[in-house]
Amino acid sequence: MSKEQSCVLKAWEVTMRKTQQAKKRANSIFGTVPVALQTDDDATTTEENDDEGSTNTSSVGELYHEERVLPNGDYYTGQWYDSFPHGHGKYLWTDGCMYIGEWHNGKTMGKGKFGWPSGAMYEGGFKSGYMDGIGTYTGPSGDTYKGQWVMNLKHGHGIKSFANGDVYDGEWRRGLQEAQGKYRWRDESYYIGEWKNGTICGKGTFVWSMDGSRYDGFWDDGFPSGNGTFKWDDGSFYVGHWSKDPEEMNGTYYPSGNEGTLEWDPKEVFDNLSEYKICSGERVPVLPSQKKLSVWNSSKRGEKPRRISVDGRVSVGLDRAFEKMNMWGSESGEGAADIDSTTRRDLDAEIVRLEAEGLIQSLRPSPVPMRLPKAGKKPGETISKGHRNYELMLNLQLGIRHAVGKQAQVVTLDLKHSAFDPKEKLWTRFPPEGTKYTPPHQSSEFKWKDYCPLVFRSLRKLFKVDPADYMLSICGNDALRELSSPGKSGSFFYLTNDDRYMIKTMKKSETKVLLRMLAAYYNHVRAFENTLVIRFYGLHCVKLSTGTIQKKVRFVIMGNLFCSEYSIHRRFDLKGSSLGRTTDKPESEINSNTILKDLDLNFIFRLQKAWFQEFIRQVDKDCEFLEQERIMDYSLLVGIHFREASVAGELIPSGARTPIGEFEDETAPRLSRVDVDQLLSDPTRWASIRLGGNMPARAERTMRRSDCEFQLVGEPTGEYYEVVMIFGIIDILQDYDISKKLEHAYKSIQYDPTSISAVDPRLYSRRFRDFIFKVFTEDD
Repeated sequence: MSKEQSCVLKAWEVTMRKTQQAKKRANSIFGTVPVALQTDDDATTTEENDDEGSTNTSSVGELYHEERVLPNGDYYTGQWYDSFPHGHGKYLWTDGCMYIGEWHNGKTMGKGKFGWPSGAMYEGGFKSGYMDGIGTYTGPSGDTYKGQWVMNLKHGHGIKSFANGDVYDGEWRRGLQEAQGKYRWRDESYYIGEWKNGTICGKGTFVWSMDGSRYDGFWDDGFPSGNGTFKWDDGSFYVGHWSKDPEEMNGTYYPSGNEGTLEWDPKEVFDNLSEYKICSGERVPVLPSQKKLSVWNSSKRGEKPRRISVDGRVSVGLDRAFEKMNMWGSESGEGAADIDSTTRRDLDAEIVRLEAEGLIQSLRPSPVPMRLPKAGKKPGETISKGHRNYELMLNLQLGIRHAVGKQAQVVTLDLKHSAFDPKEKLWTRFPPEGTKYTPPHQSSEFKWKDYCPLVFRSLRKLFKVDPADYMLSICGNDALRELSSPGKSGSFFYLTNDDRYMIKTMKKSETKVLLRMLAAYYNHVRAFENTLVIRFYGLHCVKLSTGTIQKKVRFVIMGNLFCSEYSIHRRFDLKGSSLGRTTDKPESEINSNTILKDLDLNFIFRLQKAWFQEFIRQVDKDCEFLEQERIMDYSLLVGIHFREASVAGELIPSGARTPIGEFEDETAPRLSRVDVDQLLSDPTRWASIRLGGNMPARAERTMRRSDCEFQLVGEPTGEYYEVVMIFGIIDILQDYDISKKLEHAYKSIQYDPTSISAVDPRLYSRRFRDFIFKVFTEDD
């Protein structure tokens, strides 16, 4: 028993002696769960203690050995601390699952072994309830994986041996083969080369074991695609362009000697490869982090056990948590303490006295817990008939429907230089009565311009945007929504009804910047699939005629970063500068839609090692690209979804128990740990987890020093919250032109030059990265 707890009990005894039934009440309160405390130095058994007529009572805060069968039938034996497994222990569930290994405050943490009733077994590292680290999984049918894991997914280098005899040795990302790897089939044929999302894609070599022939070249979706060479074991070879479409196939055969022409069809290679399937392997039946612990917190008879997941999260909607700091709290039920208000007041006074005398540390609650922000309304005003921009919306929808509907399917992503020419644009006239190519409409006559249509068509294909879905989102029956006020640049923003796309009106200067950097942008997003820069889907112009006045409205269609199945509770726009980087709204007006800024940020985001390394690499690449294009004033837009909150709206720190006296509502809208586990266990949904998209992470609360007004990153508090993060780099169309240079010169006279946003792109890139790499860190 610690000194603090001894002092608390002493205070309690002093108070209870003032009552008429001190002895009776003391026995009822101190009647905690009897356990036998075992250490290496003292192996006194329960039986010996019973013979001596003593009762061993382990108070909260001591590490001791526990062995019990819980009321629901679960069984635990091992070390115990503060109502949770802690140290080394064994837990058996009634469904036959079993865990043997290390625990930390009720979480499987460290080395351990998890077994399933099917015979499947995992042995290796655990972290916060997840299979994480180096480990080996053996499935019930014989599949075996040995390698690196991150949050229940194969991630890193690993070797997978399939039950049918196939073997894969290489890199994994989010549970699928990615980057370099070698796959060997049971007939000893093998492929070695690049992979993408679990399929053969990129540059690689396939060798047939039967005759020694081989294909060296490029692949897509498991088949040759692009330039490649097929070689026979006699030295002859075929070089050409490969494709599933016979019309695109062409090449030349080179015999090894004086042989004549070859009666051979390259399509035979595709027919042969179709027999070589990539095994999908077995799914883990139940993830360890989904298993619940039944924890008995009190010796009171009739009290139900609490259920917590093995990551330490208390199940919602069950029983109240036992709070060691509220030992005098009354509870109903047989044997419960009966403490009246006078006794409670006397006890509080005694505690205060002991604290004042320095005999115990303050046991008062920590500062006010963080709360979920008020839920904001769906942003934007629906553009209906009578709205000032109703005709503009109709023109936009007509133009998009016409432009996307008539475009042919993209055959190749290799574009000619002429496709990026700013003069590469198409004008189409839309009279109200319609033409041979345009439909009749109720709006005034307008002209429609498509900038670089082939490039943006290829970008949509690259970003896997279905043309029909694209048109339906923008041009469907549902109207667009106009955001309440224009942005800082004076541009207006419109959202599609499904929130997938955002439409921004553009200044002529921004249009010129995008067209100038379009080729570099296209090559960058093609080279880096996980780029964080905003996605552009189209650049258009509407020319309106009002009498003798003609007005041009240019606009770009972008992806909406916050289009997610999870509600966004906090939004931050981060640049790494301090001047003017705080919200101008009072606290009472801040809700979940409010965009907060650098000086409003009160978190450090901790990413898993593999995610953090990928994040570092990608931010570096993206900033180098923007720096080369002389772009500045961009920012990292961050959205946070908190995974745990009470019904009262208080955020629950990672591993913390549900606040006493409150019950969780299982119907409350939030992302539970089970939701995340199901997301991670379902291969069809892994695509939604990517760098910057639906990423599980931990947010550590920070506090700024009161003596430092412009401290960008606060001091860590050790208070963590489980979150899902969405982030990306936005506002990438501001180059360092004469206006920004003048702004820099003017503000540098009044303020610290390093604190302002308008700086040289090289300095901006360096400052941006330095700040972001302080806000995002690797999780320990």
